[in-house]
Amino acid sequence: MTSSVLPSRRLGTIGSIVGLLALVAAVLPHWVLPVMFPPPPVDQVIVDTGHRVKERLVARAKGVEYQAPRPEKSLGHRWSDGLSIAALSLGLLAITLAVVSRIFHEEKLLAGVSAVLGVGAIAFEFSFILIGALILIAIIYAVLQFIDLF
Repeated sequence: MTSSVLPSRRLGTIGSIVGLLALVAAVLPHWVLPVMFPPPPVDQVIVDTGHRVKERLVARAKGVEYQAPRPEKSLGHRWSDGLSIAALSLGLLAITLAVVSRIFHEEKLLAGVSAVLGVGAIAFEFSFILIGALILIAIIYAVLQFIDLF
């Protein structure tokens, strides 16, 4: 008689669930939170910036060092920061669980899903940083092109 023993699926399943949570935590700050906590209107940001510039100029005219008030982070920013950290942490945990799952000779499919979800969550987080850097480079290039330095 031959007995077929199925490989364990515990760590791979846990890793897949953690990877899915990491992916959800990576998506929420960029698509859901701006709807729940909208950013301030542009005119308010411009007025606030104008007031800060005015205060800085007045301080310079008086010969006093300007002390900028510490801006308090909004609830949306705190949630965004927390979810970004959670996405990176859960993504790394999903990858770790995938590796440990393969070390214990568990099923390859669930370990692979766990690893892909973890890497996807981390890549999603870093893609927005990369997009921001590319936009900044394009703006700098346009300004330099405008003033004929390039």
